Parts: sequence; structure tokens; C-alpha cells
Amino acid sequence: MNFTSQIDNWYTKNKRDLPWRKNKDPYSVWLSEIILQQTQIQQGLPYYTKFIKKYPDVFSLAIAHEEEILKLWQGLGYYSRARNLHKTAKIIVSDYSGIFPKTFLQLLKLPGIGKYTASAISSICFEEKQAVLDGNVFRLLSRYFGIDIPINSSKGIKTFEKLSYDLLPKINIGDYNQALMDFGSLVCKPKMAKCDICILQDDCNAHGNKTTYLLPVKIKKHKVLTKHFNFIIFIDSYNNTKIEQRNDKGIWWKLYQFPLIISDKELNITELISNLKTLNPILSSKYEVELINPKPEIHNLTHRKLYIKYWKIQMDDLSPNLTPIKNLVNYPFPIVLSRFIKSYF
Repeated sequence: MNFTSQIDNWYTKNKRDLPWRKNKDPYSVWLSEIILQQTQIQQGLPYYTKFIKKYPDVFSLAIAHEEEILKLWQGLGYYSRARNLHKTAKIIVSDYSGIFPKTFLQLLKLPGIGKYTASAISSICFEEKQAVLDGNVFRLLSRYFGIDIPINSSKGIKTFEKLSYDLLPKINIGDYNQALMDFGSLVCKPKMAKCDICILQDDCNAHGNKTTYLLPVKIKKHKVLTKHFNFIIFIDSYNNTKIEQRNDKGIWWKLYQFPLIISDKELNITELISNLKTLNPILSSKYEVELINPKPEIHNLTHRKLYIKYWKIQMDDLSPNLTPIKNLVNYPFPIVLSRFIKSYF
């Protein structure tokens, strides 16, 4: 029995019971794929449930307010996924009358849909002959066939794309693609591969050569930068504070935050006060500064490591542009600030 047949047979007996697999509805599959990019199923499933309940179809998602979507997305990270989700919903409603495009090439034109997502939707929902390549599939194929070409190199991508396409069955392509993803996630795991129960172990190159944990090979491409974030928590005598919406097109674009001072090193209270006057002219009145967390909170992002301090500044008057503290829960914040708000206020 060849690789493809073994995977198909395994999936028939072991496939996960996931809500977007109840039918081949492209809206459900698309929503699940976008949520599960960079997100484990156990973390993403509650978000999928919340989204499908609030926005049961592409029409309801298209007319939603962006802030509502970002608020619901809070905690998943990579907020450009949520913004592109909204853009694509609008396009499908306006340009396609709410009917999802059926082909890989048509799907690829939509915001936030890359090769993997287009392949997944077109194969699962419409049986188009497209191979999917996510982290699980790269790992499974790399180990089984003993391929040590870096999976994030141009040569590696071409090699795995050709191999994946050559392995596709003639029928039930969507099920086969989902089988690969499930097998990689449940059996051929990154750090705790279940080789002892693996149906592929007899012909697996990595298992035979004891190289399971050396594969796949990936080139490290980026250097992680360190930054110090100093969030200023203004509070007046009426329990108001100040927040602002981020306008720079970074990962927190359009989310809300407290006024922020960014530095290359940790600031003490004297250094912070010297920076405050450029941040907010209202500091001409009396104020008191207090460091809320003496030990910086560490928050890791893909390209940055943030050391976060929260500084409370008590003032009599914060006007104008006030936000009652009780209303903070209504705004989409980065998860690190959402956690702070829940624990502090």
C-alpha cells in the first residue's frame, strides 16, 4: 500500500470531528483556515465558534463594523488576518453576490488568501486538484521522504510543491489534504512524534535513519529586536483615562492602546518624566507618577521582544478626549493590554 492510500485509510478511522467539516461550506472552511493560521486548533476553535455564531454567513460578516471584528479577534494575534477577513467578505458580497469563487486562481486574488488557503478551500469545497502545504504537511513529507532541503527556501518550496502534487489521489482530494494535516498534527508531531504507533514507520526515511527530530530543516531569516514599551495609564479623579488608536501599519494597526513611550533601554522614573512632556502637554497641571510593575512584563512577537512597563499618572483633570475606565472593555486592545485591563481595573 502506498503513502497516499495509507494516509487515506488512516483518516477514515481517525479524522477529527471539527465543526467546519460537517459540510463543504466554503464560508466555514475559509473562516476556519484564516483563524487557524499561526494558531493551534485548541486555541482557535473557541474563536471559530464565536465568529460563526455572531457572523453565520459572509453577508453578516461583510456588514459588520471593523472594531467589532477586531474585538472578537482579540487574543489571536496577527490582526491583519482579521482586517483581511473583513475586506474579503465585502468583496465576495459586492463582486460575487455572496458566492465564493471556486478556483485556486480566483481565490488567490482575495485579501489574506495565499497559496495554502486557496488550495485548502478549492480542494476541500470544490475538489479542485490542488495540494496543501502547511507546517504539518511540510514536516510529514520531509520526514517520510527524508528531504533535508530547507522548507522556507525557494528550492525547498518548489521541491515540496511538486512532491505534494504528484502524491494527490484522483478522487476525494479534499479529504486527502485534510488527512495530511491531521496526521501531521496528531501523529507526526514536531517535538513528540508518535513513531511507535505510526502506520508509516516501516517506510519512513527519518524513522529508519533516526533523523526524525532533525527534520524539517528551516533557515532562520530574521533577527529579533528588543524594545521597551512604557504605557502611560492616565487616571483622573472621576475614573477616566486616555486611550488612542494605533495608526501605524504594524501588527497592532487600528487597535487601541494607552499613550506609549518606546525606548531602546529600560527607563527609570526621572527619564520617564523627561519624556512625558513631549507626549502630553496637559502635564503642566499637578500629577503623580507611580510604576505599576517594577519588573517589566515580557511579550514575545515574531520579530520583537517587548519589555513592558505600566506607569500610572494620577491627575485632577484629563480633559479633553476622555474614556471612562468602565468602557475600556468595549475597545479592541492587543492581548497584552487586555490582560492588564482585566487584572488592574
